[in-house]
Amino acid sequence: MADIRLPRGWTLQQIRDVSGDREAAALDPDRRVQWVGVGEAHEMPHLEIVLGFHSLCLVKPVDDDDWYMGSLYDDGSIDCWTAYGDLYEALRGL
Repeated sequence: MADIRLPRGWTLQQIRDVSGDREAAALDPDRRVQWVGVGEAHEMPHLEIVLGFHSLCLVKPVDDDDWYMGSLYDDGSIDCWTAYGDLYEALRGL
């Protein structure tokens, strides 16, 4: 099982406060994730951090400063459709 991590400088309570989701959780990043924005879908690179918010999530790939928002499915897979350059803005966009 991969390490479940939080973004540097953030606590789980801060993530919950900014997002407004009291049940937000850090999830195992070892899962299938694809980008399904405009154009064809493609697999996303290895993930460093995955934050779950019921049926939505935010993911941060390794070696990428952007945060990607997507749908979290029952099987654990994720389809991302938008990106944010800042975690705070991504959390507010949920």
